[in-house]
Amino acid sequence: MRNIILVLWILLFLFPCYSMGEDFMGVPLIPNSKIISKGDKDIQFVVNMSHDQVLKFYKDVLKGQADIRIREWKDSTYIEDDGNRKWHSITIYRKPINDGIKVVIKKDNWTWIMGTLILRYVGVFFVLMTLFIALSVLGKIVSTIVKKIESKQES
Repeated sequence: MRNIILVLWILLFLFPCYSMGEDFMGVPLIPNSKIISKGDKDIQFVVNMSHDQVLKFYKDVLKGQADIRIREWKDSTYIEDDGNRKWHSITIYRKPINDGIKVVIKKDNWTWIMGTLILRYVGVFFVLMTLFIALSVLGKIVSTIVKKIESKQES
């Protein structure tokens, strides 16, 4: 009996896919979903549920996790990870396709990360340049006013 339990534990650790459901980058896929395409960077699948049911499933899965942001858009719901997980976003479309709802899970990539950093750098640089120009113009205006006041006082 002891050997059987030992063998079962070894099999559980060697073949974890038998003990867990299917997932992509640590995000579980909804059971009985039909995979449209699966690549290294994303997975697209259709599930025979309503948009609200799919959203509730992923809200329950991600409940209590930090750095998760949910955005409601006109044509979809966008769940974004602002942390350091392997996946970047889960998009749940509102319009039914093939008697179901399309869901896309995307992997986090360096293009998005670098683009965000560059955008922030350019934004900070733009704000600082705007402040520099505004303060320079204000300095010129104040200095000309002070010179006019001083010249009136001397005369």
